[in-house]
Amino acid sequence: MVFITNIATIAACVCLLAWPALLNIIFYPFSSKKICVKISDYIVHRSAPLLFKVLKVYKHFKLSYSKENYDKLPKQFIVISNHQSLMDIPIFMTFFPDRDVRFVAKEELGRHVPLISEMLRSHDHCVIPRKGGAGKAMRTLEAFGQRVLERNQIPIIFPEGTRSKDGELLNFYSAGFRKISDSSHLPVVVCCLDNGYKINDFMHVLENISNIDYKVKILKIYDAPETKEDQVKILEESRELMQKQLEAWRR
Repeated sequence: MVFITNIATIAACVCLLAWPALLNIIFYPFSSKKICVKISDYIVHRSAPLLFKVLKVYKHFKLSYSKENYDKLPKQFIVISNHQSLMDIPIFMTFFPDRDVRFVAKEELGRHVPLISEMLRSHDHCVIPRKGGAGKAMRTLEAFGQRVLERNQIPIIFPEGTRSKDGELLNFYSAGFRKISDSSHLPVVVCCLDNGYKINDFMHVLENISNIDYKVKILKIYDAPETKEDQVKILEESRELMQKQLEAWRR
């Protein structure tokens, strides 16, 4: 029975994701950006939600989206959240279905990762360069903050800087968040998610995704910070809020 459900899940992934991903890989180097954007939009708004439904049927995968505080969201804001899995990206895209979200990601994700790489590049997400030092990274983040502000987009940053392999919170880095905040002057929304770390093992993803309850919640909404001290305080408090929420979910 497990073998049959795994085959059905793989078939659904191929039908829903593989063919548009292949189109994007083929078209991106040779075609107009508009075509790639349309393909990525289809993946985000059509394929991903359908795939989550397939996973719910065949693997008992559950999405627990808490909409508490959702109606209090300002028109535009910065999201800071913990980070556990590559699936956090489509998860947040479906958690904010009425918003145009953009992510800060490492340069490695901008190349050779099916679905993710083409989407990050064609949609003008913030891909942090490894070469050029801290100065180039900060200039990239500053331009990103100005760009999302002009386009009425929602920037999402993971201050841990990388995925947590065991779900425990890592140290928060302030530089990226502060630079985006300085260049956009937006309010800050603190979110927390959990259980994504359980599917980081790619070789056993179909086994591990069974019965997972992927949780997402808005914890607090801050006014736009005015000083460096305000920014640091928000990061410190947000980490404490996330830690308490993770402990509450896991009790």
